[in-house]
Amino acid sequence: MKIKENLFPPSLFAIYLGVLFLMSGIHMGLLVFMERVNWSELAQTMVPMGYWGMVAVGLTLFTRKKMKSTYEEPLHKMAEAARRVSAGDFSVYVPTIHTSDKLDYLDIMIMNFNKMVEELGSIETLKTDFVSNVSHEMKTPIAIIKNYAQLLRAGHVSEEQGKEYAENIEQAAERLSSLIGNILKLNRLEHQRITPELETYDVCRQLCESIFLYEDVLEEKEIELETDIEDMAVIAADINLMELVWNNLLSNAVKFTGRGGSITIRQTSDRSHVRVSVSDTGCGIAKESIKHIFDKFYQGDTSHAMEGNGLGLALVKRVLELMNGEIQIISEEGEGSTFIVTLPVAEMKHKNGRKAGNV
Repeated sequence: MKIKENLFPPSLFAIYLGVLFLMSGIHMGLLVFMERVNWSELAQTMVPMGYWGMVAVGLTLFTRKKMKSTYEEPLHKMAEAARRVSAGDFSVYVPTIHTSDKLDYLDIMIMNFNKMVEELGSIETLKTDFVSNVSHEMKTPIAIIKNYAQLLRAGHVSEEQGKEYAENIEQAAERLSSLIGNILKLNRLEHQRITPELETYDVCRQLCESIFLYEDVLEEKEIELETDIEDMAVIAADINLMELVWNNLLSNAVKFTGRGGSITIRQTSDRSHVRVSVSDTGCGIAKESIKHIFDKFYQGDTSHAMEGNGLGLALVKRVLELMNGEIQIISEEGEGSTFIVTLPVAEMKHKNGRKAGNV
């Protein structure tokens, strides 16, 4: 994209110079004409003065129009747009002065302003959604705790019912505690209040340890687990934060995979990167949901029927950003999902063998 560097290019001043030369030539012609027809001295004085007065007025009006269209009108529009944005209106759009093939730096400033307003609008929407979702997620466990506490307070419950109510209260309290804990973690990560403690370690071993934590629930749901993991792959990362990544990905895979389904975990590495993919045969993700899947509190299941608070994947993404890693998602609705984590290899030699198995 080519951008004009000057709002008033040299060609414009060349036009001014040419006009003045032309006007000077006409002035000389007037003098010769008046001399030949023997006009009075007063006429020979007043006519040139009037002529140059008209030339001056014409050039002034042209310059004024040029300055108004080039500077004043765009800046007035920008000022009005900025006033509306400061009042909370993020639907503002300022059109550029020129077409895309004739942009100048004022057009670029307007385009950047429009982009900034669009981003501010997105942030405001996220903020509204954040408050709405936090309210919803907190309201549900609080309501459960309140209802069961009232039933227990009434005293008309059997010992068995009392235990059941107490368990429900405990589960709701744990859900509320998890929500608040994740909000605090994400806030600290986003504002870099957590400094990653990088150390070199074997990520393959960490993956296996994380998988063993889900052995019981896999057996309970009769989910087949297939693993294809190297003997060793060394990365430099924060062990505790990376545990959060693997646990979130594995818990999501287990949660969304139906009874009798399967989960596949593959890990490969080369000289520069370690890649881990977690695939499931669950419900998959709709195309319109994929672009929001890493947003805070976003849940593809808008009914909130599934357990969770929509913070897990937002935490995963932020942790991987701190580790100089990245995450990708491949998913088809009704066909399952695959999350691919890529991390840089630590600068040391690592063995290349494979550890495979089925559970």
